[in-house]
Amino acid sequence: MKNIILLGPPGAGKGTQASRLQDEFGMVQLSTGDMLRAAVKAGTPTGLQAKAVMDAGGLVSDEIVSGIIGEELDRLGSDKGVIFDGYPRTEAQAHSLDEILATRGRKLDHVIELVVDEDALVDRITGRYTCAKCNAGYHDRYLKPQADGVCDQCGGTEFKRRPDDNEQTVRTRMAEYRAKTAPILPIYEGRGLVQQVDGMADIKVVQDALEAILKA
Repeated sequence: MKNIILLGPPGAGKGTQASRLQDEFGMVQLSTGDMLRAAVKAGTPTGLQAKAVMDAGGLVSDEIVSGIIGEELDRLGSDKGVIFDGYPRTEAQAHSLDEILATRGRKLDHVIELVVDEDALVDRITGRYTCAKCNAGYHDRYLKPQADGVCDQCGGTEFKRRPDDNEQTVRTRMAEYRAKTAPILPIYEGRGLVQQVDGMADIKVVQDALEAILKA
């Protein structure tokens, strides 16, 4: 049972790799956005707090986010390893995570950063699109349907792009990542927990590198 943080800017492939690690190691991906929505829907104590804040137009506090993570870890039990995706984002959250894990007899085993090239990442994200019918993913340059305009999976002929998959938005996200999240790395580097993987490599190559770290 291992607990890891998967770091990298939006589009680095964290979601894709987390899904594969779940299948290979029986781990559970904890994405703060997904957990927040689930907690609100389920009406958990922390979810109700979050709903009240969001309904009032406010930003959910670190304390509430930490509470939701704690609730989820309690629900999972101690035998499941977890992948933290999107948390911690700040130094304060990094210290909160220490407390959350310690009070549940867990420890952090690895902090893995998917290292990317910004220009290449912009190209990767702005070119992606999905089938409007089955959500199969494609790319203008790297992953086109076998038949032009026809989805390989379901035969659909309508496709969609996320409105925020544009260069300006991507570069803004990269800047935010560098400003807010990258500064937590020294905390974990001081503990010898940080390892880097080339996030621009082929998906299978990245997967193999991550699995090697977890099996070491």
